[in-house]
Amino acid sequence: MNGDPQPLLLEPAYVSYLWGGSRLREELGRKRAPARCAESWEVSDRDEGMSTVADGPLAGTTLRELVERWGAGLVGSAAPDSGRFPLLVKLIDARLRLSVQVHPDDASAVACGGEAKTECWHVLDSAKGSSIFAGLRPGVDEAEFRAALDEKRVGELLNVIPAGRGTTIFVPGGLVHAIGEGCLILEVQQNSNTTYRVYDWDRVGADGKPRELHVEKAMSVIGWKLPQPAPVPSPPAGEGNSTVRLVSCPHFTLEAVSLADRMPAGQRGTTFAAYFVSSGRVGIRARDCEDLVAERGATFLLPAALDDCTLVPFGGPARLLRAALPG
Repeated sequence: MNGDPQPLLLEPAYVSYLWGGSRLREELGRKRAPARCAESWEVSDRDEGMSTVADGPLAGTTLRELVERWGAGLVGSAAPDSGRFPLLVKLIDARLRLSVQVHPDDASAVACGGEAKTECWHVLDSAKGSSIFAGLRPGVDEAEFRAALDEKRVGELLNVIPAGRGTTIFVPGGLVHAIGEGCLILEVQQNSNTTYRVYDWDRVGADGKPRELHVEKAMSVIGWKLPQPAPVPSPPAGEGNSTVRLVSCPHFTLEAVSLADRMPAGQRGTTFAAYFVSSGRVGIRARDCEDLVAERGATFLLPAALDDCTLVPFGGPARLLRAALPG
């Protein structure tokens, strides 16, 4: 592996579940995605789904190899561990609704032995009438929730949010949630794959049997007093370049970027920046590096040490989503 930190177009890892669809292939042109694809792990440093560099002199290099090579030069000084990429960025195509589930937060992850997972969802597109389930109705406690599980009416206790295009929802660890059918979502989360499935809408898996539930573990990490999340609407499209903060938490930030003209995008050493191109085409120019072009639906990564970089829209304005570390 050669060279200093440079802009990186990434090749994702694809994951198939029974609820996945075909939109990644049909709408985003992902020819390598399986016919039924549930998730695309766009920026991932995990053994079960590893991102690689898609193009350029580092093509085929894994994200983990880059972390080992560049350390804080890639992840930034704000990363809690410079030897591990701190976030996982996904695309989710929910042809069917996902199970009702929960992830541990930082405190409960220690007790349960899992990995903490706080996340957020940005709705890229949705079918008419699609919804997100996030949080419980006010006053619901463990006893009421257990009774609803026994009586198969958990859906009655969930907070329902319309999944309008451009809506962003913050999902802290401990919040009960599910993605409804018809949603195409960008998810930003802590680098974790700990999920406790508590209810699966009484359906069966590909083998004809009910999928495994993790009720007791879920009960141990649910935050019963967590408030219902307030959805953040899509920022209006304005003239010129603009950046709107959608989510800010101790683990990550998510911003909507409108690109109408050249925009400086050099990092200052604190954090990397992971960009998803939601519309348009974007040129990526950095000193002593080959120019790259990111098409609609592509993800690229700017290392923390890349201090000289410019984003250029091609053929008209572009819109991007930018995930990074706070600070």
